[in-house]
Amino acid sequence: MTLTPDQFTEMSKRLQEVREEIGRFIVGQEEAVEFSLYAILADGHALLEGLPGLGKTMLIRTISEVLDLSFSRIQFTPDLMPSDITGTSLIERDANGKQHFSFKEGPIFHQMVLADEINRATPKTQSALLEAMGEKTVTILGETKSMARPFFVLATQNPIEMEGTYPLPEAQMDRFLCKILVAYPNRAELAEISRRTTGAQTIELEKKMTGLELLEAQQLVKSVMIAEDILMVAVDIIQNTNPLESEIGQIREFVQYGSGPRGLQSLIRLAKARALVEGRFHVSISDLKHVAKPALRHRLLLNYEGEASGASADELVGQITEIAGKGVLK
Repeated sequence: MTLTPDQFTEMSKRLQEVREEIGRFIVGQEEAVEFSLYAILADGHALLEGLPGLGKTMLIRTISEVLDLSFSRIQFTPDLMPSDITGTSLIERDANGKQHFSFKEGPIFHQMVLADEINRATPKTQSALLEAMGEKTVTILGETKSMARPFFVLATQNPIEMEGTYPLPEAQMDRFLCKILVAYPNRAELAEISRRTTGAQTIELEKKMTGLELLEAQQLVKSVMIAEDILMVAVDIIQNTNPLESEIGQIREFVQYGSGPRGLQSLIRLAKARALVEGRFHVSISDLKHVAKPALRHRLLLNYEGEASGASADELVGQITEIAGKGVLK
């Protein structure tokens, strides 16, 4: 695919408009908006963690409206079955009295899917969603059906009220391109939320892109270049999460398992998405450092000493990015 500077500049401008339009409706939550957009551009999926009532559902619904994508919300509960997500085949009778199977699509066949409180469903149901995320297909009675394109899943987890939940295993968490922490709004943001949501005036969102244009943007992300020395900085970041190879003492002491190849892929894909949004043809070290925490915070498994000491994955990733790329021209 031959690209021109004008294509990058125009797409960067369009994506900035998308971000600004989302910001007209969503108060604060800059990181959630930013990395949800990066995950979509990188053709990945995101895991959101935050307290109830912070606007996670509204965020993804707003993004779907601005990008003109179909939207569905799945409320995960212990009695949710895989067929409630993927759909099922029903026996129907035609005008001649003959019976045949007719497939009824589930909510997973929308372009943007909110999997709300994914850790409340059983592992069997979680696996049905994760298979659709990874393969972008589902198999019903031996027949394989493809997802809509573009296809993006944003799953939420509630960090409190863990009773009766089925936490995602680390191997399944690894399938998410990034983990986004939804922060509690500050005083000014709370006041602005009140003004926007309790008055008579409503905000009409404008559609800034279409699904086809988003697919084009995803192709442009793949075309963003990364120099060999910058690539090796990304490799060093991933290797430093491994307690057997890390040069950071707290990683060796507090981490049981670090990130692997999928973490490296996520780091680079998110960095490329950021570069495109910023209007650049290439990935910089600052891109890698900026996306490192969302890309890696769910891929570091702390050991008992790490849990007992109160260490966090974000703090450890921060130590890694502090020394990343020293001596490399930025």
